[in-house]
Amino acid sequence: MEEIKSVQWFPGHMARARRQIEQSLKLVDIVIELTDARIPESSRNPVLDQIIRNKPRIVVLNKFDMADPAQTDRWVAWYKAKGITAVALDCKSGKAVNRLAPAVRQVLAPQIAKWEAKGMTGRPIRAMIVGIPNVGKSSLINKMCAGGKAGKAEVRDQPGVTRRNTWFAAGKGFELLDTPGVLWPKFEDQTVGLRLAFTGAVRDEIMDTEGLAALLLKEIAALYPAQLSARYKLDNPDYSAMQGWEILSLIGRKRGMLISGGEIDTERAANMVLDEFRGAKIGRITLEQQG
Repeated sequence: MEEIKSVQWFPGHMARARRQIEQSLKLVDIVIELTDARIPESSRNPVLDQIIRNKPRIVVLNKFDMADPAQTDRWVAWYKAKGITAVALDCKSGKAVNRLAPAVRQVLAPQIAKWEAKGMTGRPIRAMIVGIPNVGKSSLINKMCAGGKAGKAEVRDQPGVTRRNTWFAAGKGFELLDTPGVLWPKFEDQTVGLRLAFTGAVRDEIMDTEGLAALLLKEIAALYPAQLSARYKLDNPDYSAMQGWEILSLIGRKRGMLISGGEIDTERAANMVLDEFRGAKIGRITLEQQG
């Protein structure tokens, strides 16, 4: 496997973001953690577990319409077995976002009952939105906020809130606290970095595009060979006997991506494969599987 180039994953602003999240926890009732349903584990920041600790939490499996639905169901069940509520939805289109508010209320039912007993009926639920960069936090806030397509509605003069925090009023009695995306100091497992690169969560420059596409194709071929063959009209080759670059070359030739002398333009083919995976054109694919 090609090694990931050295990248500064944890610049100063990431450290500041971590401190900001830690300081803001006392202002919220629940944490909503966004992940990518195609890579549920690799898109979770392990540092967040240390920060959030016992604060009530919901995990959102975002981009579920790009992921294998059977696998998404298994991931939701896996979280449930660990005592964590998980909800699958798509923040960009808004599909199934209406599942989130009831799930939050269910998790906070004991706390809501305490508020009502104290005469605090109607008190808004304050939720912090967390996740790695580019996982969909802004899209989720836009979909949940009052006004919908009109955009975000910011909450001003919130007691105890510093200027660094940005609150938004959402429908159905919610106030959302936006936070910067936070990566972690380093990836102990290179596979995590690769899968984040496959989905576009980190810069493609961590390695050459052709190498990235070749590794992605090898994974897809192992998990979803029929979808791969159907998308690129391949005659069901024996993927197990092929290297990723061989699959890439086969796809490039099939798509007529040739340059002078009949050589295959593998760079062009690689960009196409990455774009089509990220756009779910190859199919609904989950790279990290349960069961």
